[in-house]
Amino acid sequence: MVRLTLDLIAKNSNLKPRKEETTSRYLKKITHINFSDKNIDAIEDLSPCKNLSVLYLYDNRISQMTNLNYATNLTHLYLQNNCLSCIENLRSLKKLEKLYLGGNYIAVIEGLEGLEGLRELHVESQRLPLGEKLLFDPRTLHSLAKSLSILNISNNNIDDIRDLEILENLNQLIAVDNQLLHVKDLEFLLNKLMKLWRMDLNGNPVCLKPKYRDRLILVSKSLEFLDGKEIKNMERQFLINWKASKDAKKISKKRNSKTKDASNSY
Repeated sequence: MVRLTLDLIAKNSNLKPRKEETTSRYLKKITHINFSDKNIDAIEDLSPCKNLSVLYLYDNRISQMTNLNYATNLTHLYLQNNCLSCIENLRSLKKLEKLYLGGNYIAVIEGLEGLEGLRELHVESQRLPLGEKLLFDPRTLHSLAKSLSILNISNNNIDDIRDLEILENLNQLIAVDNQLLHVKDLEFLLNKLMKLWRMDLNGNPVCLKPKYRDRLILVSKSLEFLDGKEIKNMERQFLINWKASKDAKKISKKRNSKTKDASNSY
């Protein structure tokens, strides 16, 4: 196994140190580190890399998020396809904007409190025990309420996403291949997420429900793409007119039955 050390970083960096430049000064200049698919199982202290902003560590064997809390200038962190079972030691990464954690063993989305600049969170395809589903810690959702704009929770056995209502600035939700079943739950969510313009739910049982697409288009004015298919203005207008006509008929029917009841009572 391989540990990610400062020596390893210095040897493999594209930046070449100038003559007579100290290692610490040289490490300070590094902004991007790519050690994907290198059999890395542990991360050592990266604090001398003071300007590190992008760290690629996907396709490795990392089981714990150690020493990342010192990389306080990180904006992008790629840790997908490792052996992580929990999210930890990230709260000091105040500048983090994109976090990729797909293909790990994470059962609960937690430990992201204080990351108020996080715009993208990718936690798709966690390798969960049979029958278990990915869960969300309400404290983490509350912390991401204002910042998060893209969330990928695909293929995690999820059967309810109403808790995501708090993510007021979410504009893309990717939740394909889950166990979502009820159109009503999605209507509830879309009523809350006023900025959502893309939602992908392919592979969920709910997609097979009658009038599934029509009902979601009617409830959301902001949605532009549903399950990869564009919602054209003509389609939305047709559904609005159809619903208005249906509602008018219902009201008329009620009035008629009230009039009948009133005349029968004389």
